Amino acid sequence: MNTLIVLQNGRVIDPANAVDRKADVWIQDGRITEAGSAIPPDAQVFNLEGKWVVPGLIDMHVHLREPGQEYKETVETGAQAAAAGGFTAVACMPNTNPINDSASVTRFILERAAGAAARIYPVGAISQGSNGAELAEYGEMKRAGVAALSDDGRPVVDSQLMRRAMEYASGYNLLVISHSEERSLSHNGSMNESVVSTRLGLKGIPNAAESIAVFREVALAELTGVPVHIAHVSTGDSVDIIRYAKSRGVRVTAETAPHYFTLTDAAVEGYNTNAKMSPPLRSESDRQKIRIALQDGTLDAIATDHAPHSILEKNVEFDHAANGIIGLETSLPLTLALVREGVISESRMVELMSVAPARILGVPGGSLAVGDVADVTVIDPERQFTYTKEMIVSKSANSPFIGWKLQGKAVLTLLGGRTTHNVL
Repeated sequence: MNTLIVLQNGRVIDPANAVDRKADVWIQDGRITEAGSAIPPDAQVFNLEGKWVVPGLIDMHVHLREPGQEYKETVETGAQAAAAGGFTAVACMPNTNPINDSASVTRFILERAAGAAARIYPVGAISQGSNGAELAEYGEMKRAGVAALSDDGRPVVDSQLMRRAMEYASGYNLLVISHSEERSLSHNGSMNESVVSTRLGLKGIPNAAESIAVFREVALAELTGVPVHIAHVSTGDSVDIIRYAKSRGVRVTAETAPHYFTLTDAAVEGYNTNAKMSPPLRSESDRQKIRIALQDGTLDAIATDHAPHSILEKNVEFDHAANGIIGLETSLPLTLALVREGVISESRMVELMSVAPARILGVPGGSLAVGDVADVTVIDPERQFTYTKEMIVSKSANSPFIGWKLQGKAVLTLLGGRTTHNVL
């Protein structure tokens, strides 16, 4: 029998079970077990006074780059970065090389994930090669282990193909995740269309490039009755569309990323390629609307869109730099800033970063009920640190937050009762 683990004196925040109180959490044989009246002498005890004990965080949108671009990230290093950020599970997008549009690639990813520091949920491609022409084989990928479908990085341009994808996916109980982008408006753009882009002489991408595509997905979800999930929402216009759709009962969920509620397009000043992403950083007005949407439930989840790149892709002219930033190790402290500012509650944070991602993807997690697998994150909300390149666990260091003073850190991550990260 495995050693009993006792997480003692922490504040247990478990919104799925309406728990928010100081309590002990007992773990035996990899699962949450009933707390006893006396702790056995051979138990492993963690005194967590002043810490929060929450269900393991789940990131439903990451890029692990394997197979094909292992110099940027691997399944193993991505999982290690996830554990360091407090995540016990991540869903990895299919834009690898080759594209994850088949059972063989899905199986390869899951083989690489065996024994990793986080649970890995592969997301399969909507279309073959993510080229938007023909649907991939969903049944085959579902049997191999995909958790959802997306052509992330590329929008599905053909509306009829997207409709068929949603209908086909529903037969396998697979969620379609939309990269919502109207390419005719965003083509050759490299940042938000604004006074900043004009001043820097960079071609801008208007808000409408996202919101037009979000409107289409909402319309298709309403037409088919099939749920759709909107990835990386960046604009207030998209928020308004999603909010109205939800008020009408349309089956739509949506996520945003920490950079969209923390930064604006001002971060691009100086042609900072670590502030280049897709969709781009938007205006202060958009940032505020994203924060309100996290508060009122319009946005369901926070996901990092962790996108590792090497200096080969980032230390180039801004127009030619790759889109994306790493985010697994900064997501928690950046979200905790919303808690300190009173934008969201502690319980709402756990909902956004654990409960909702599990529910939306239909995977285990988001709960600390007796009998549940012991995927647990322990947070020190007061720990302050300066985020430096040297402390980054990911293989890549393309982050606009390097040098920032941050507060709040995952200090212990348990995966099925196994310690994957410990800086207590």
